[in-house]
Amino acid sequence: MALQMRVLPVTPFKQNTALLWDDVTAEAVLTDAGGEAERLLAAVADKGLNLQAIWLTHGHLDHAGGVVDLCQKRPVPVLGPHKEDAYLLADLPQITAQYHFPVSPAFKPDRWLADGDVLHVGSHAFKVMHVPGHTPGHIVFYNAEHKLLIAGDVLFRHSIGRTDFPRGNHAQLLEGIRTKLLTLPDNTRVLPGHGPMTTIGEEKQHNPYL
Repeated sequence: MALQMRVLPVTPFKQNTALLWDDVTAEAVLTDAGGEAERLLAAVADKGLNLQAIWLTHGHLDHAGGVVDLCQKRPVPVLGPHKEDAYLLADLPQITAQYHFPVSPAFKPDRWLADGDVLHVGSHAFKVMHVPGHTPGHIVFYNAEHKLLIAGDVLFRHSIGRTDFPRGNHAQLLEGIRTKLLTLPDNTRVLPGHGPMTTIGEEKQHNPYL
């Protein structure tokens, strides 16, 4: 039984949406459905998958701005982020318009997520970790069996998330990375919110911010 992933960059910000699925059950989820809903749903259909949910790492427009559109086309539960990002989801109409994105209505997820929660894609379990700093409600998703971390905008290849936004906190972000992410196995694959994949070992060795 294998966990599969296809990375689909969306929006002008090239945000990495992940299509995750269990190749035995064909159950699937999309992470951070920031835009291009028809393209994301076409990728689901192309693999013959049964979309179960959308998981959100945080509330920024390029990660959450396509959720309402997608759910209008294919109603599925929205899980995450942490409730501390509620203000960002409430501000989506103004923020998407400001950045000339398709305007998204405000929304609340079907379930806020908290540190220690566990989600499933078919038989594959993902642990939720709350890693604030980029936003106060940022979470990440970790599958220990396949050593895969969906990191959102916390950790990038040779970089870390911005903390110059309102309610950003640089020290808090570094503490979360050190205590929750760098303790994972070195061969853990990391899918950041933007740009190429990396590993925990690579970032331990070569990330200048750490």
